[in-house]
Amino acid sequence: MFPDRIRVFNKYVTNRVLRGLAILPFGPFALLRHVGRRSGKSYEIVIMVWPLNEGFVIALTYGPKVDWYRNVQAAGGCTVFWHRKYYTLENPETLDTETALTAFPGFFKMVLRQAGLQHFIYMKSVASMSDASSAPTPVVKS
Repeated sequence: MFPDRIRVFNKYVTNRVLRGLAILPFGPFALLRHVGRRSGKSYEIVIMVWPLNEGFVIALTYGPKVDWYRNVQAAGGCTVFWHRKYYTLENPETLDTETALTAFPGFFKMVLRQAGLQHFIYMKSVASMSDASSAPTPVVKS
């Protein structure tokens, strides 16, 4: 889990760069859209994700107590834009580290392991929609 100083820096600097990578048709970065459990607003964040079985493994890089994850839990799902496709995901479940890491390609597995990441979730994909012609429309970033 990353310290709060890094989280704040990433929120305002790194995530702007990663957003550009998240719309590419390769790599582990994706845009996750969720709805605020109190505000009802739509939010978008950059996450590390990789497919596993009929869904996706999502790395909780800041641990399980972040707002976006609590919003996803409250709603029971979210939408992910990954490799130029939208996926509707539901039923977030905690996933053990070893199982989660097997989903990621070698380099990213090594990075996540070296970072000491221990929190991952699995969400089943219930629908996908191809939209290779355009990147997602920006929404409020959390």
